[in-house]
Amino acid sequence: MSLFEKKIDRAIPIRYHVIFWLGYFLFNFVRWGSYFDNYWYSLKSNLVEFPIHIVIVYINVYYLIPKFILRKKYKHYILSLVVLLILVYLIRTGLNYLLVTKDIWPEATDPVKFMELNHIIAVILGELYVIGFVTAIKLVVDWSIEKQKNEDLAKLQMSTELKYLRTQIKPHFFFNTLNNLYALTLSKSNKAPQLVIKLSDMMQYILYEVKSSNVNLLKEINHINNYIDIECLRFNDRIDLEMDITGDIEHVLVPPLLFLSFVENCFKHGMNETDNLKIKISFNIANKDTLEFTLINSFNPTTPHDLSKGIGNKNAQRRLNLLFSNRYLLESKIENKTYKLFLKIPIR
Repeated sequence: MSLFEKKIDRAIPIRYHVIFWLGYFLFNFVRWGSYFDNYWYSLKSNLVEFPIHIVIVYINVYYLIPKFILRKKYKHYILSLVVLLILVYLIRTGLNYLLVTKDIWPEATDPVKFMELNHIIAVILGELYVIGFVTAIKLVVDWSIEKQKNEDLAKLQMSTELKYLRTQIKPHFFFNTLNNLYALTLSKSNKAPQLVIKLSDMMQYILYEVKSSNVNLLKEINHINNYIDIECLRFNDRIDLEMDITGDIEHVLVPPLLFLSFVENCFKHGMNETDNLKIKISFNIANKDTLEFTLINSFNPTTPHDLSKGIGNKNAQRRLNLLFSNRYLLESKIENKTYKLFLKIPIR
């Protein structure tokens, strides 16, 4: 393949160029053959003119526009195009005279001589029509290709960021759980072996089972229960948990590790020195296409009130924006030493 062909093939495959020009040639052949009632003349004239059309169109599309229009050198573009059109007139008229017909302008009612103004205008307008028509098609195709590339790039960036957010959240949970284990080992608690087993289950789930963009909701709920069991071991069962599940969740898929970020905040902001931590978690399938997650827990007013801080909530909020755009609802508030969170997301 030549350098010129490679340049053409950069955006549109060569076969589409060939198909387009063959179709355009056939259309012109039939059109002018019918107009003159002389298909032999139409064939000969189009065989002479179409190579000229193709050359001038590709010069305009692949040289003049990138060199001048894209660089905002409009005067240079107009001047170059005018020179090119003058050359086209001379070459096209000369070849038609030598190879096709001695009649310079068969469409005219009166005989026309070479270099007459009306003939020059007619030829140039015809070439401008071809240039404008084909260039418009090329620009539309390029715009469509570029739009698709941008969409693919945006999807890739979103996918990459989601993967990053998921990898960010894994060590976050591991460090917190290891801190729990450390606290138990310092006190020489006999619950440490149980926590090691629970931690092993968490690591197996996070490292080996959470590999796709969606996981089964039942597995996520089991993972949340596992995490709460670890916290129960740490805080000597000072946790009162109530969990409600409404609707058929067997085949519901959700983003992995999304809800656990909010559950973890219960222990950050709800635990105090004396009272038990009360947690109520609800999963509800609404209208078979929406999952409603509700979290209510006792809140310790001595802890910082800005629950938007920390990796967990920032991570969850960013993931929700990337995954669902404006198709989700997240609300939270603190009332009478109680923290309430409501999340609604679409499901498949």
